[in-house]
Amino acid sequence: MQQINLQQAKVAVIGAGTMGIGIAQLAAMHGHHTYIFDADAGKTRQALEQLAVQLGRRVQAGKMTQQLFDSTFAHLKAADALQQLADADLIVEAVVEKQEVKQRLFQQLAEICPAHAIFASNTSSISITAIASVIPHPERVVGLHFFNPAPVMKLVEIIRGLKTSCAIADALFALMASWKKVPVTAKSTPGFIVNRVARPYYAEAFRALQENVTAPEQLDFIMRECGRFAMGPCELTDLIGQDVNFSVTQSVYQEFFYEPRYRPSLIQKELVDAGCLGRKSGQGFYDYSQTPPAPQYALPVSYAKSAAKLKVLVKGGWLHSQGLIQRLKQASHIELSFAESPKDEICIGAVSLRLSLGESAAIDYADEKVALMDWHADWANAKALPVTASACCAQEDRHAVDLLFAGMHVMPIWSKDHAGLYALRTIAMLVNEGCEAVLHNVASEQDIDAAMKYGVNYPQGPFEWAEKIGYSIILQTLENMYRIYGEERYRPSIYLRRKAASGQGQQEQQLKAAG
Repeated sequence: MQQINLQQAKVAVIGAGTMGIGIAQLAAMHGHHTYIFDADAGKTRQALEQLAVQLGRRVQAGKMTQQLFDSTFAHLKAADALQQLADADLIVEAVVEKQEVKQRLFQQLAEICPAHAIFASNTSSISITAIASVIPHPERVVGLHFFNPAPVMKLVEIIRGLKTSCAIADALFALMASWKKVPVTAKSTPGFIVNRVARPYYAEAFRALQENVTAPEQLDFIMRECGRFAMGPCELTDLIGQDVNFSVTQSVYQEFFYEPRYRPSLIQKELVDAGCLGRKSGQGFYDYSQTPPAPQYALPVSYAKSAAKLKVLVKGGWLHSQGLIQRLKQASHIELSFAESPKDEICIGAVSLRLSLGESAAIDYADEKVALMDWHADWANAKALPVTASACCAQEDRHAVDLLFAGMHVMPIWSKDHAGLYALRTIAMLVNEGCEAVLHNVASEQDIDAAMKYGVNYPQGPFEWAEKIGYSIILQTLENMYRIYGEERYRPSIYLRRKAASGQGQQEQQLKAAG
C-alpha cells in the first residue's frame, strides 16, 4: 500500500465558524500553510480578528510565545474564493450539517483540485459513504471529526467511508498524532464512536426520571459521586442544549432503523417542546436564573449510631469490590467475620446487603430481607451510595444498613426500587454499546476507550470499566434487566457474552490467580 505523508501538507479549511477557525488555528500552529475560507468573507475576517485577540491574550498571560503567535499568523491566510484552494493537499470542511451542502461543496472542489487532494468532512453524524457517493475519486473522502473547541479537545475521530483509502486514513492518523491529538479510527456508521456509545448515558438517566425513582439533582450527584463522571447527565444535557442532544438522539435512532437502544425520551422531548433548552435558554432541568443553578442536591443527614460494635458477616470473594471490603476493615465500629460462599453478600443481622446485579428488589426478593447497593468507582474516597430494600425489610433492617454505612462514614441514599440502580446500570449499558460497536467492526476496544475518555471526558472507557467491574457482573446486570423489562434495548451483546465466557478479562484472571 502506498504511503502518504501529510506532514508538509497545504491545508484549507472551509467554514469560519468556531469549529472551522479552531481547525485552521491548529494547522497553522503546526507549520502548515493554511487557508481559511467562508462564503461570507466578513465572517472570515471577523474570525481571524477574534483569533488574534484570543491568542494575544494567551501571549500576555505567558501561555503562548510571541514566536508561535507570529508563526501561526504567518501561516494562516484568508481565501477570497474556492479557486484559491486549488493547490491544497488537505481540505477540511466545517460547514452546516446538511449532506447535500457538503456534497455540493466537494463537487465544486473536485473541479478545481487535483485527484490527490484529500476531502475531509468534520461532520459529527452524516455518513461519509453517503457524502462520497457523488464525488469523483470517492476514495479521497474521509471523516475528520474534531471536538469543540478543536484546539483544546484531544480527540479526533478519523472516519472511513466504504471507499475511503486506507492510506489516507493512516496518513491522517499520523498527522493528527503530530498535532498532539488523540486520533481514533472508525467505520462510517451513525454516530461514529462517541455519539453512538454515549447514548446510554443520557437514555438511562431519562428512564430513571420517567420511572419517577429519582430527581435530576440527585441523579447528577450519584453519577458524579459513584461513577466519577465529571458531570451528571442532566447538567450535561443542559450544557450541550436539550434540543441539540435530542436532535442527535433522533438522528441516531432513525439512522439505525429505529433500533430500540437509541429510542428518544419523552422526558427530553417535553423540555424541548417547552423551550427549556438548558443553559442557553436559562431553564432546563435546572433554573439558571439563580446562582448556583437550582435545585441543588444535599445529602440527607444520618443519625445512625451504635453504642456497641456492629457484627457483620462478609460472605463470598467480592473479587471486584476489594475497595469496599478494605473500607469495612478500616471501620472502627464494625466487627467483621468472613465466610466462604459462592454468593457475595454482607449479612447485618437478618438483612443481606448485596451489590446490585440488575435485579429488582421488589420483584426478585419479595419474600427476602435483601438490600441492593449501587457500584462505586472509588471506595477509598466514597461518601455516599444509593441503596434500595425489598418490601420485607422492616425499619430496623434499614437501620442496620444505616449503621453499617455510618461505620464506614458513607451516607446511604435510600432509593425506590430501580433495577441495577444508577451508576452500575448506566455503565453496563455503555459497556454493552461498546461491545456492539466492536462486534460490528466500527472500532477497536482501545479506540473506543480512548474516544470516550478524550471525547466526552469519561473517567474510564467502557472496556476499562468492564475489566474493573468484571465482564461477568456486567453480563449478569444486563441479563437481569433484560428479563425484568422484556425490552430489546437491554439485550446483552454477543460480544459481551464471548468476553464473559472467555474469562471475564485480564484483571479478573489476575484476581483469581492471586486468591
